[in-house]
Amino acid sequence: MTLDDFRQSLSAYEPPAGLTHALAGLWWGAKGDWTRAHESAHQDEGTEGSWVHAYLHRKEGDQGNAAYWYSRAGKPVCREPLDAEWQRIVSVLLG
Repeated sequence: MTLDDFRQSLSAYEPPAGLTHALAGLWWGAKGDWTRAHESAHQDEGTEGSWVHAYLHRKEGDQGNAAYWYSRAGKPVCREPLDAEWQRIVSVLLG
């Protein structure tokens, strides 16, 4: 799946089959469903889930919690626009 494929899938009601929990979190986040996004990211206890978790808390405006999750992901606190960070995370996680 490419970044464009991922973006196009946002017109569907459910995320594409086979997405990791972290990518599903980004998918739900882009759809505006913070609860499902957070639940999906939380299911991935690794660095990818932590990175998505950080992004979601940053998007929500909880900078302190975001900083904690960036640390767990081994990433610096992001200062770029949210859309740019979303695109970067999706691109990295899609490989």
